[in-house]
Amino acid sequence: MPYVLLAAAIAAEVAGTTAMKYSEGFTKLWPSLGTLAGYLIAFSLLAQTLKSMSVGTAYAIWAGVGTAAIAAIGMFFLGESASAVKIAGILLVIAGVVLLNLQGAH
Repeated sequence: MPYVLLAAAIAAEVAGTTAMKYSEGFTKLWPSLGTLAGYLIAFSLLAQTLKSMSVGTAYAIWAGVGTAAIAAIGMFFLGESASAVKIAGILLVIAGVVLLNLQGAH
């Protein structure tokens, strides 16, 4: 169950960050409210996750998956460049999360 909560927290954070892009510096009401809602939900779910998962593991997954997801959204949907270096960086972030989780399992 903690991984389901964490996945939902990451999805809410990614949604909030994507809405932030569209808020134009918090000058547009609905994307700004979407940002606020996304982050409120994300931190609430993360707090629930931390009741049964170590903070190091949870945060590694949260930060890594969230970073990779936002970078991918930027490249695929927001017209940001998709260079080999950027893609390699995303893969390294994911590999780091995997390695941290493998270490935590032992």
